[in-house]
Amino acid sequence: MTDHARAALELLRDNSHFAWYVIPLLLLVIYVYAVEAERRNWNVLFAGLALWGMDWFNEIWNSLVFHFTERAPVWGASGRTAYQILIGLNIEICFMFAVMGIAAAKLLPPRDTRVLGIPNRPLLIGVNSAACVAVEIWLHHVGVLTWDWSWWQADVPYLILLLGYAPFFVVSFAVHDMPRVRTKALTVGTILGVDAIALLVFGSLGWL
Repeated sequence: MTDHARAALELLRDNSHFAWYVIPLLLLVIYVYAVEAERRNWNVLFAGLALWGMDWFNEIWNSLVFHFTERAPVWGASGRTAYQILIGLNIEICFMFAVMGIAAAKLLPPRDTRVLGIPNRPLLIGVNSAACVAVEIWLHHVGVLTWDWSWWQADVPYLILLLGYAPFFVVSFAVHDMPRVRTKALTVGTILGVDAIALLVFGSLGWL
């Protein structure tokens, strides 16, 4: 086990690190979604939930990598936190991704709009993913996000972009553009359902 993995593991689900700022942050997340629900802006609301669900999916397989290799997760969160949920996910990251999808969806132009002659959806998937990778590299630089595998590093950021972030925005924007609210709800319900089952099964086995 790497030193980074050990440090993250020591934080895992330790209630003694709780801080009160979690409560106002939770209320802010609820408020963000409540505003979209009040406006019946289902495109943005479900796009936000889709991205959040995709992050949970990534965090689950990242934890499984650590369990089966017994060496390190692909990424670990070892900085100060009010609560460490999984080895690569703390409560602050969880809230961040819950809002990120809303912000990205609210900035989407109409589907047929081109930017510099390029269809906006692929362009914005690339731009948003690249921006997230840049932030992740900075977080790694300051030591609160750790990488212990040679193929997941700042000098080879392709997998971080293609596996770490692009799927978030692909799914989020696809849900946003679905023509029927029922389809959006079923898609998001499936994503979150898979996450919940994986957390229940793998958590009960002690793999997370």
